[in-house]
Amino acid sequence: MLQAPDDVRDEAIIKELHRLETAQANILLDSFGEINPEDRLLDAGSGRGGTSIMATARFGCRVDGVTISEYQVKFANESAAARGCGDRVQFHLRNMLDTGFPTGDFQAVWTNETTMYVDLFELYREFARLLRKGGRYACITGCYNDVLGPKSPSVTHIDEHYICNVHPRSTYFKALAANNLVPIRVVDLTPQTIPYWELRERSSVRTGIEQAFLAAYQEESFHYLLIVADRP
Repeated sequence: MLQAPDDVRDEAIIKELHRLETAQANILLDSFGEINPEDRLLDAGSGRGGTSIMATARFGCRVDGVTISEYQVKFANESAAARGCGDRVQFHLRNMLDTGFPTGDFQAVWTNETTMYVDLFELYREFARLLRKGGRYACITGCYNDVLGPKSPSVTHIDEHYICNVHPRSTYFKALAANNLVPIRVVDLTPQTIPYWELRERSSVRTGIEQAFLAAYQEESFHYLLIVADRP
């Protein structure tokens, strides 16, 4: 696509970025295995709702999304209604640290690039409460490689750009263990995500943060992980 004519190259790149984003969401949903139509799922930090809509299309179950953005709640609910799944997918203006949902009501919970905005110990305490026994949590996130020491300048740049706090890799596992969530699968997705950032740097949607991500990945100070954990 980089060899495409000038007048269609950017469109081709953006189309590929969207394909990669959808593939990433599918990797996350693949982690849940068999989900029954009567199950209930939670998208914590649901954004504009795309992954929740994909989940109900795949599993036929009820999905709730929570976000602290009024705009995102409105946009996502309108999108679900437009796609004919508003009866199964609902988005709520709620904090994922304190959702207000009943204890043990969810078979599965996921976060997708949202954990860097909250305290992990508080977050996983809430998820452990929400998940029924045998339920599953899946997370895709960037984290800094604390084996190498403190945050690198590239990771600090990412923090500043997104006004977030990228957690050290080890904190994810400490917080899971503290809340009786048992990791069953950890996959380093870094090699698969580097092409996304290389393409985005060549597109009209670049924001200037692309080089920080590429530098952090290449120096191995930043990892992009899939973490799957069960609640015994």
